Parts: sequence; structure tokens; C-alpha cells
Amino acid sequence: MTKERLYIFDTTLRDGAQTAGIEFSLEDKIAICGLLEELGVDYIEGGYPGANPVDTEFFDTRRTTRARFTAFGMTKRAGRSAANDPGLQGLINSQADSVCFVAKAWDHQVTVALEISLEDNLANLRDSVATTVAANKEALVDCEHFFDGFKANPDYALQCVKTALDAGARWVVLCDTNGGTMPAEVALIVDSVLAIAPGTHLGIHAHDDTGQAVANTLAAVDAGVRQIQGTLNGIGERCGNANLITLIPTLLLKPVFADRFETAIPSASLARLTQVSRAFDDRLNRAPFRQAPYVGASAFATKAGIHASALLKDFSSYEHVPPESVGNERSIMVSQQAGKSNLLTALARHGIALAKDDPRLEKLLATVKDRESRGYSYDGADASFAILAHEVLGTLPNFFAVDTYRASVERRHNAQGEEITVTEAVVKIRVEGEVLMSVAEGNGPVNALDLALRKDLGKYSSRIEDLELVDFKVRILDGGTGAVTRVLVESRDGTGERWFTIGVSANIIDASFEALYESITYKLLKTETP
Repeated sequence: MTKERLYIFDTTLRDGAQTAGIEFSLEDKIAICGLLEELGVDYIEGGYPGANPVDTEFFDTRRTTRARFTAFGMTKRAGRSAANDPGLQGLINSQADSVCFVAKAWDHQVTVALEISLEDNLANLRDSVATTVAANKEALVDCEHFFDGFKANPDYALQCVKTALDAGARWVVLCDTNGGTMPAEVALIVDSVLAIAPGTHLGIHAHDDTGQAVANTLAAVDAGVRQIQGTLNGIGERCGNANLITLIPTLLLKPVFADRFETAIPSASLARLTQVSRAFDDRLNRAPFRQAPYVGASAFATKAGIHASALLKDFSSYEHVPPESVGNERSIMVSQQAGKSNLLTALARHGIALAKDDPRLEKLLATVKDRESRGYSYDGADASFAILAHEVLGTLPNFFAVDTYRASVERRHNAQGEEITVTEAVVKIRVEGEVLMSVAEGNGPVNALDLALRKDLGKYSSRIEDLELVDFKVRILDGGTGAVTRVLVESRDGTGERWFTIGVSANIIDASFEALYESITYKLLKTETP
């Protein structure tokens, strides 16, 4: 039987940006967009060009190669034409492939919040969609407050759907904006919408205010919608959105959905789902949720006792899917089971081939687990993992060694009597027996160390000329001023490749220097001629 296609629409960079405490920089957006492309979603909604400088710059260039690059915005204002609405024209003139409009589908919101007539709301929707389609861009419509609107005035809510489709919208998305609808209600209402619109043009956008966003999304799919909207790790305003990290494996691994539907997510991406989730949390500078379905550190963890005994005899006793299917691993508290297959997959990404019975694999696994117990996390620092693997396997070239380094911060008054802060770093390295010392001033000790370390690398200097430090994140792993600190450094070079390295120490400068050192080492490693 031919499977029906489900389309996955990610709104991490738009709706997710409304999460309290999260502010995406341009570099954040570019990196997260790369994660989403790697995952294989169909649409990446990047933000609202024209609403703020970051989103405007993000849409100056097409940021995707496979997913449809999607801009979000409002329908045109009442009382002016589409051609004279700067907001609408900004969306059309951006580098987006698709434009997703938000349009209110609850009559109460139209008259009270927008203060326009119901007819004007439909006219704005119709003209905005038609103008977008005429500009050769795909149009989508998020029907805001759809489920509450349907319960209050079903005829008007359905009019919004029909108006959008008649104007040429590819997708009309039914939004549970307040997150208060129950799964059974979602199924009944979607069934009513299907009387006027095909499911192949309908989507679902569920919020998690009752903890049922994933359940509501699955209920909508079961009822007939064929586009799913959500975010990485379920971030979003208030309680968040439907969590794509939970939805994707459910759709791909549970027969009730997998036997009926197909997505664009390749099996290789599913096997890296845990890494994607944790790398995203590292990007947000927060600890991953241990009890997260599928990808949490405790998702396949069992304490010693009768459960552990049964699990060792039959993994399906307490596991609903194999942990390796989503890139996670089984953990029994008295000992670690599994991990080798994950390690082999990670090694293959860096061109390292080992047999499963190679004794060095056991050594590497033990080293990774030991370092993770001390605060390292390689899910979001793949470049550091590559370096560690080469080091343990004895295949890491001896590019350079650091003899000493020093960073100083001095606050003083300059000749004009102004109070200034001066930071200086001194780094002494050894390249093939030759000692090289570099001094640099920077905007803070990490910047100064970075500049000094790269100032003179002897015969390797030409190979790091295009190396650039892009981002720097610090997380305190334990409380107090003497706490263990984890530093994550993001780097890139002229090829456009980005990589992450990690450092851990009770001293924040030492942790930073470790991450910087490994970033340079990775650059040299990837440019080494075989």
C-alpha cells in the first residue's frame, strides 16, 4: 500500500524565539538552521524579516539548500493595498521560498484585537495570499486561534480556511494558539474542516499549555491533516510547542503511523536525533532534560533490581523502541550496556573505521564515559570527539604543544584620566622542537588568548588563516564560585564548515583555552594531507 506523505514544518527560529530567556543571534540562527537541514525537515521558518535586525539580515541570503526557507509575517493592513503594504512587500522581497501568514480565525479576536470587520479580515487574507502566489512564492496561512474560533463561530473559522485555499495557499494550518484544546476535540474539529478542505492542504500547530501538544498533533494527523508544525525540544512561548524531537520518532517508529505515512527524515538522521537534541540544548546554553522522551539521558535508564535483570534477558521488557534507533543508549545503573554502535557511527562520520571487536573501541568508550562523568559532553562538540578519538587510537598528529600560557586583566587610567580595562595574553608553544612565543591584546582574556595562540603557529600558520571564532558559551555545572565550568566554542573557516569544541575546568580561562586549542587542532586535522 502506498504511504501518504507527511510534511514537517519547523518553527524553532520563529515561534521558538518567543521562549522566555531565549534570544537568538544571527550566528545562532545560522547554526540551528544547519541542524534542521541535517535533520531533514521540509520547512524551516526562519523568523519575521523586517521585524528586527537579526531576522532581516537572516533573510538577506537563502539559508537552506533542501528545506523550503520560510518567512513569517502578518497579512496586509486594512485600508491599504497589498502593493503599498511595506510589511507584506518585505516578505515577498526577502530570499524566502515560502511565506507563512498569520491570520486570526476567531471572530472575537478579529473585532476586539484587530478592531476591523470580519469581512476586512477575509479580504486582507485573500489579497495577501494572492499577491504572494503572483510573486511566485509559496503561501501558507496559520489560522490563529482556530480551534477556539471554531468552537465560538464555526462558520467564520471555516470561511478563513476556504478563503486562504481559494486565494492559492498551499497550506492552511489549524492553530491551537492557547493550547487548551483536548485531543478528542482536535479530531472532531479537523473532521469538520475536511468537509471543505483536503487534508493534503491542512496542517496542525499545537501549543503545550495542557501538556498535550504532541497528543493533539498526532490526533490531527490521525484525523487527516498532512503537515505538522513544531520546534526542537518543544521550545516556544509560554509552555512551548509540539516537540518535533518526540513527534519524529513516533511517526517513524510506531507502526500505527509508520505503516501509513512517510516523511523526508532519513534513517541516518533519526539515528542522530539524540545528538541533534543535545547539540541544540548546548546552543541554548542549558542542560538537556534527562527525562525527555526518546533522547533524554534517562529515557533508557534502569536501576539495578528486577527491572535490570529482566532487561538484560530481553531488552523489550522495559524499552518501547531500541535506544540506538534514535541515537541514545541503554543505561543500567550498575553498569553501562551498549554504546559501541553509537561510537562506531560517530567515528565513521570522521572517516575512522574500526571493527566492533577492536579492543581500542573499549578503551575509547571508557575514556568518553570517564570524561563525561567529569563534565564533558560530546553531543554538542563533535570536533572535540574527533580529536579525543584520534588521541586514544594513537592517530593524532603532534602538530604543536603548549608549553605555557598566561592571561592578565588590568584596570587602570589612561593618559586622559579615563578608566580602562586592558587584557593581554602570552602563549608559548613548541612546533617540531622550535619554541614560539606570541603576545596579544584582546577584548577580554579569551579573545586575547585566541589571538595569541593563532598569531604564530610556525609552518602551520597558513593553514589557519581563515579560522574564525564564531561563538563562545559558558555553563556552570555546579553551584558556587569554585564550580566546574564547561565552555563551548564554535569555529568556522573559509569553506563554510562550522565545528564545536569543548573545555572543562574549575578555572573558566583554562576551560576556554582547552576549547580554543582543540578548535585549532581540529582545523589542522581536517586540512592534513593523507
